[in-house]
Order: sequence, then structure tokens, then C-alpha cells
Amino acid sequence: MTTPLTRRATAWRHWNRDSGDRGSLSPFYALSAIGIIMIMGLLVDGGGALNATNRATSLAQEAARAAGQQLNIPAAVQGTEITVDPDAAVAAAQDYLATQNVSGSVTVTDGGQRLEVTVRDTYNTLFAQFVGRSTITVSGTAHARLHTQAGG
Repeated sequence: MTTPLTRRATAWRHWNRDSGDRGSLSPFYALSAIGIIMIMGLLVDGGGALNATNRATSLAQEAARAAGQQLNIPAAVQGTEITVDPDAAVAAAQDYLATQNVSGSVTVTDGGQRLEVTVRDTYNTLFAQFVGRSTITVSGTAHARLHTQAGG
């Protein structure tokens, strides 16, 4: 049998238990969610920038190959030297980069034996734009060197 005093004590216990913890985990969950979103943004944008850097390096390698195929034909036919035609090599590399919609620089050194191509590109961020960083500039460099066989 319950008395009014017992009912009041039971009601007070339920009210006291329910009101003491109301909303205490909300700030924790809010801060945790912000932290998780920041880590996710770092992973997504960092991975995207890494992929863009790999792409820039691959494009630089392909442009260096295209430039390395522009041999100085008269000297090669005479057998005096195997070198690239510097103007044709730079033009071939720049043409390749233009077809890929990227910019870059091409350098021919070592008497036409060595080529260096540097590609510059940008990665458009997904999460970092919310903190004011909408693009990340990336670059890739490739070297090509002409090798000849000794004695013919």
C-alpha cells in the first residue's frame, strides 16, 4: 500500500534523477562532431592534393618523353652526336602540356642531352574552402637524359 508520503518521495526521486543529467553530453557531441569533420576534411583535401601532385609529376614525365623524341636529325644521321633540337623539344613539351590544360616550364641543358620539365597545377579543395583555402598549388618535376650506346 502506498501512502501520500511514499508517492511524494518516489516522485521526487524520479524528478531529481531526470533533471540532473539533462543536456550534459550535448557540448561533448558537438565538439566531437567538429573534430571529426576537421579530420575528415584533412584526409579528403590532403589525399586530393597528393593525387594532384602525382598527376602533375606524371604529366611532367610524359612531356619530357615527348621532348626527348625531338632529336637533332642531321647530327644523328651523320653520327656525330645524339642530342635533341632544343627549340623543337621545348615546343613539343609545351604542346603536350597545353593539351592537358596545365602550365609548366621546359629546360634543355647539357648540350641537348638533358631535359627538365616542371608542371604547376592546382587542386580545388572541398573542406579547406570553409577556412579560406579554396585551392592548393601543386607541382611535379621530371628529368629525361639521352643515352647513347658506346661504339655505335
